[in-house]
Amino acid sequence: MDPEKQRQNDGDGGGGAAEADIERLPVDLLAHILSLLSSFRDLSITCCHVDRIPSALLFCRAVVRAGGVSRRWRWAVERSLASRRRLSFAGQRTGNDTAARLIRAAVNLRDLDISRSCWGCHITDEGLIKISSADCVANLTSISLWGLAGITDKGVVHLVSRAYSLQHLNIGGTFITDESLYAVANSCTNLKSIILWSCRHVTEAGLVALVNKCRRLECINVGGMRVPPESFVGLLSISPALQIRSIPRILNAGVQVSTPGVFGWG
Repeated sequence: MDPEKQRQNDGDGGGGAAEADIERLPVDLLAHILSLLSSFRDLSITCCHVDRIPSALLFCRAVVRAGGVSRRWRWAVERSLASRRRLSFAGQRTGNDTAARLIRAAVNLRDLDISRSCWGCHITDEGLIKISSADCVANLTSISLWGLAGITDKGVVHLVSRAYSLQHLNIGGTFITDESLYAVANSCTNLKSIILWSCRHVTEAGLVALVNKCRRLECINVGGMRVPPESFVGLLSISPALQIRSIPRILNAGVQVSTPGVFGWG
C-alpha cells in the first residue's frame, strides 16, 4: 500500500476503508443494519452523532458515520423506517418537524412513544397536528404522550381522531381536559387501556363518556386526578369488569384498590 494512504488509514483508525466497503453494500442490507440500531436521532437528515447511539455493533457505528454521503444512504434510512413497527423518541431532544418527518416515513408503525423523560421531546400541538397526517396513524395500536407539557386538547384531538385502531393510550402527566376524552371515546372504540395519571383537568363527565363508548376498555389508571373517588363507582356500574388503578380506598363501595405503578399498562 502507498505509504501516504497507509498513514491516512492509520490516522482515522481504518474508518475510511470501512466506509468505502460499506458504500458497496446493497441498499436492502444497509436498511436492515440501520433497523438494528436501538435509537434513531435526526434520521430525517440521515445524519447521526455516533457517540450518542447506544449500539453494540461497531459496524453500525461506521454505517451511521457514513450517513448522508449519498442518495443510497437516504434510501436505506427510508426503507429502515418503513419496516419499523415501533418508534420511540423518549429521552431524545426531538422537535415537531423531525418527529413528524420520521413518523411519516414509518408507514408500518404500530407503537409510537413520544413521551417526555430526562431530556424530553419538545413536541407541541403543532407537532401532533403534523403527526396526525401520517399514513400510519390509522393503524397505530399504542401511543404514549406521557408528560408532554407542551400539548393541549387541540393537538391531542387531531391525533386521536385518526387513530381508529388504538388499543393503548398513555396521556398521563399532561394538561388535557374532557375534550380529549370525548375525542378518544368517539374515535378509538377498540381502546383497551388508558393512563390518565395526574390529568387534573379531566372530570367525571369525561370518564363516563369514555367508559360508555369504549366498550372494550379493560383498564384505566386515574392516579393523581382530582375526580372524587366516589365517582368511580358509577364507572363500574357501566362496566363491572373495568380495572380502575391507583385510586384511594372507597369505604363500603366495593371498589378494589390497585396501585401497581403508574407508568405501565398492567
